[in-house]
Amino acid sequence: MKIVRRELETEIRRAARAFGAVILTGPRRAGKTFLLQRAFPRASYHLLEDPDVLSRIRTDPRGWIESVSTPAILDEVQNAPELFAYVRTRIDSSKRKRGQWFLTGSQDLSLMQGVTESMAGRAAVFSLLPFSQREVGSWRLPVGGFPEAALRPRGAKVWFNSYIQTYLERDVRSLRAVKDLSTFRRFLAILASRHGQILNKSDLAAPLGVSVPTITEWVGVLETTGHVALVPPFFENFGKRLIRSPKLYWLDSGLVCFLLRIETERLLEESLFAGPIFEGFLASEIIKSQINRGRAQEVYFFRDEQGLEVDFLVPASGGRLLLIEAKWSRTVFPEMARPLLRLKSAMRGRKAQGMIVHRRARLAPDISVVAPGVRALPVEDFLSGL
Repeated sequence: MKIVRRELETEIRRAARAFGAVILTGPRRAGKTFLLQRAFPRASYHLLEDPDVLSRIRTDPRGWIESVSTPAILDEVQNAPELFAYVRTRIDSSKRKRGQWFLTGSQDLSLMQGVTESMAGRAAVFSLLPFSQREVGSWRLPVGGFPEAALRPRGAKVWFNSYIQTYLERDVRSLRAVKDLSTFRRFLAILASRHGQILNKSDLAAPLGVSVPTITEWVGVLETTGHVALVPPFFENFGKRLIRSPKLYWLDSGLVCFLLRIETERLLEESLFAGPIFEGFLASEIIKSQINRGRAQEVYFFRDEQGLEVDFLVPASGGRLLLIEAKWSRTVFPEMARPLLRLKSAMRGRKAQGMIVHRRARLAPDISVVAPGVRALPVEDFLSGL
């Protein structure tokens, strides 16, 4: 199988030279364990899903942690949160040693509670998402970036079906009491059809016959396990009345395509969801580029009550804002720049650069300038510059 070097590896290696512990979160099967074992091949490995290992930890956590040789990888550590205090003790007893503990977890909620209580100041925290386009060098939206699907695309359908049953539903059961998994599966399908839309919890709750607080919990589970991202509206007013609810995006195009039963590129071309899926792909790539450099997610959208809408606003160097419109089309028209120009005008002198990101034309040359201050970029060129 092809070995894909993860962009986050550089940041993790740097953090290991400065902290006693490194914590790596993210969705299951995104490649966390492989990344740590590749970056730190001398580290001992311990899977905290093994019933025998967990039994020993429950019986004697101090004795178990003292038996572990460092450096050590503790995989799926959220299953044994009692270990955080003992790891902290070992870090404090050897304050000059760095890069001794590497902890992975797929459930940010329980994991981060342990970090807050026991590991503050002792651990660097990162999140790993599925492959980015820059990491694999190509992109197939119906396949996505989960390593096992991306590297074996012919088996992607079977893999996603197993993934939902084995991981998503199990994580949900462990984080929240879900009595009816069939309703939760319907929720996943409905949420996939709302990909790239303003999050409306009442609209989701009604067809499922569940409460809005239940929808809040289920969306929260998908967010904390790294499967969806909530993109907030831009916080500056510019003298306009703004929409205040976030937009919801699935972070892997392959997973959302599977939920929408879009299995091939041909079906995607014919689908009414092609535009939102492309827009969501762009959102996930922007987010991946940020967290792979050790930064927090910082992407917004703009929509006011008069109907002015811009897909993404991304802070850039020098105080600039990138104003980005995602277009599934291979043809760029000047009128596509109109929302970008209107928003730039409302910003009253703030530095902003407009971009229309689109699919590359197969035969015609790419158009680079659409309007003053607005460029058109094929998606591959945009991603390479992130």
